[in-house]
Amino acid sequence: MQSKSDEPLIRLRGITRVYGMGEAEVRALDGVDLEVRPGEFVAVMGPSGSGKSTAMNVIGCLDSPTSGHYSFNGVEVATLNQDQRALLRRHYLGFIFQGYNLLPRTTALQNVELPLIYKGMGREERELRAMEALEKVGLAARAHHDPSELSGGQQQRVAIARALAGDPKVILADEPTGNLDTKRSVEIMELMQALNRDEGLTIVMVTHEEDMAEYADRLIWMVDGKVAFDRATAKGGK
Repeated sequence: MQSKSDEPLIRLRGITRVYGMGEAEVRALDGVDLEVRPGEFVAVMGPSGSGKSTAMNVIGCLDSPTSGHYSFNGVEVATLNQDQRALLRRHYLGFIFQGYNLLPRTTALQNVELPLIYKGMGREERELRAMEALEKVGLAARAHHDPSELSGGQQQRVAIARALAGDPKVILADEPTGNLDTKRSVEIMELMQALNRDEGLTIVMVTHEEDMAEYADRLIWMVDGKVAFDRATAKGGK
């Protein structure tokens, strides 16, 4: 396992994100300061409209802040052009969404291969990497099944494998258990916790479920576009 470093991998300083103008102005983020170190598992919670998903989009370079500073691995993201940001997403970030986003008439293996195609990886290496990722999530035996032949929990495991296949530094998970029942949710969270613990994978997860957040090291609570508090969870405090 990789040890947690004192130097932040992700650093937000005074980040704001404003939509609209005048009376229609909405401050989705309002001076957010946040740091995530390598090897941390961080959960972000808050009521609807608190800014947690906007913060995730800024970290994932899917949205740009109106003001403030965001650095990733010591690089100021604002200095990167559009192509460089796309490369940052492709090579350093893995995304997991609530809705799985799997191609329906494509096998689990082919779904996991997809981001590797965008990386320009050859077929043989691509299949090897995709199968290794499916093995990590316990689904190698279902590699040639379509999503319709998999349970919701299995489909989310395929989505996790797809995020892992590119060997990212950070996994960004947006409500990864939102479509699952309690049993499947626990299975997914135990898997993510094991990936964090055993492989040192850095994870930032947005969730509305406090029991799921307790699998993380830290809980960040957002209200009205601000960080209301940042504390260790029961797991993180051990």
